[in-house]
Amino acid sequence: MATKTAYALLLNGYADWEPAPALAELRRTFGFSVQTIGLAPEPIISMGGLSVLPDIALSDFAPESAAILILPGGDAWMNGEVAEVSQAVIAMIAANQPVAAICAATLALAHAGLLDHREHTSNGGGFIEKYVPKYRGHALYRTSHAVTDGLVITANGLSPFPFAAQIFRALAPEREQDIETYENLYLRGLLD
Repeated sequence: MATKTAYALLLNGYADWEPAPALAELRRTFGFSVQTIGLAPEPIISMGGLSVLPDIALSDFAPESAAILILPGGDAWMNGEVAEVSQAVIAMIAANQPVAAICAATLALAHAGLLDHREHTSNGGGFIEKYVPKYRGHALYRTSHAVTDGLVITANGLSPFPFAAQIFRALAPEREQDIETYENLYLRGLLD
């Protein structure tokens, strides 16, 4: 990949623990820069009360500069479509760059139509259609920790480590042995 910057799009009330495993290892182990995006250039408060001043506003985001766009979950995603987010995730796919959403952030991908023709997961059967009436991907929903279909990665809200592993596979497939070691350590709690 030409770029080595992973972007995380944060909304107020985002689930701070969901992107943390991926972001930490992307930076520490895989050598990526990590940048945060907000809808505006003002502090964002996570579910856990962490205050983050985003590096850039979404209006300044250039998909071609991103290795990946990561969307953590949070209650804000259940308030309806954010048109600027839909435009950003569609632009990422058009630029042949992956997007990854966990928990309720999968709703953003559904609003953008990205889950209508791809295998995906979310927070249980019926969750997406409850919030996105135009969603047409019912037959492609998978009950799984995390699913990757092409450039789209999804995970349920209880699976930050499988989510991270799928992100690593998308960005560093040549490091499969390291990724398997990561999964054994963090998902299964195994040292050997």
